[in-house]
Amino acid sequence: MSENINKLDILRAFGKMFAFQANASKILSLISKHIKRTTNHSVVNRMSASEPKMTTKSLHLTKGSSQPTFPDNENLRLYSMKYCPYAHRAHLVLDAKNIPYHTVFINLTEKPEWYQKVSALTKVPALELPEVKGDSLIESLIICDYIDEKYPQNQLNSKDSLEKARDRILVQRFETLTPVFGRFIYWKNEEEKNKIIEKLYAGLTIFETELKERNSKFFGGEKPKMLDYMIWPWFERFELLNFLLEQKFELNHFSKLSTWFDGMMKDEAVKKNFINIDDHYRFVKTRNYDNVAGCIEK
Repeated sequence: MSENINKLDILRAFGKMFAFQANASKILSLISKHIKRTTNHSVVNRMSASEPKMTTKSLHLTKGSSQPTFPDNENLRLYSMKYCPYAHRAHLVLDAKNIPYHTVFINLTEKPEWYQKVSALTKVPALELPEVKGDSLIESLIICDYIDEKYPQNQLNSKDSLEKARDRILVQRFETLTPVFGRFIYWKNEEEKNKIIEKLYAGLTIFETELKERNSKFFGGEKPKMLDYMIWPWFERFELLNFLLEQKFELNHFSKLSTWFDGMMKDEAVKKNFINIDDHYRFVKTRNYDNVAGCIEK
C-alpha cells in the first residue's frame, strides 16, 4: 500500500466495507479489549509517520556478525526472529513445557553468512540440538512436535492418534489463512480487499464452530494444548488491522473465540512471549530489526 494514500480515504473505504460485514468485527473488538493488558513489555504510543521507533529489545544477528558461542550446558538453541509468528510457535511450546533454552535472533533480510550451516533453508525457527553435533531441526511444526515427544512434561499433543490427527488438520486449515494477514496490509483495490476479508472471516467461523462443538474453553480442553499454541501467534497480531483502520468495532459475534482469546491472554507462555501491538506495527512498517551483533538470550 502506498505511503502517500490519504489516511482519511483509507478510513472511509474500510468503514464502507465493514458496514456490510456484520460477522467481521467482533474478533477485532475482542482483541482490542485485551491487547493493552499489562505485560512484561513496555506499552507505547502508536508510531508517527515521521519518527518510527522500536521499544521492544530485539537484537538480531546480521550479515557480518560472528557466530555466537554458548555456555557449556545442554540447553537447546533456538534460532528465531522476534516478530516471526512461526518462530513464535516454538517459543510458546518451549515455555509451556518449561524447557531451558538459548535464543539467537536472526535478521532475515541480511542473514549472517554462517546461518546456512545452522538452517539448511536459512529460515527460522531452527532448533540446534547440543547433544547432536552439527544437526538442527527446521520448520515450526516439526520442531514443536519433536519438543513435545522428547520432553514428556505437560504433553501438548493428544495421546489419542485420531484426536491428534484432527488437531493437525485444523492447524493445516489455519495455515491457509496465514497469508491473508500479509495480503491485507498490501491490498491493491476494493475488490481484492473484500475477497481477503471474506476469506479471513470465513476461516474464523470454522474455528468458532469448532470450539462450540468441543464445548471447551480451549481447543485442547481446560488448558491450552498444541493446536491453541500453533494458531495463537496470528491472533496476537490481529489488531494490526485496527492500526490500518484507526478505529474499533463493537459487534457481538465469535463469542467462543472471545472467551478463548481471554483465556490465552492469561496463559504463562503467552504472557512471557507477548509483544504489544505497537511494536508489531512498527516492525511491519519499518522492517527495523535493531541489528546488534552478539545477541544471545539465555
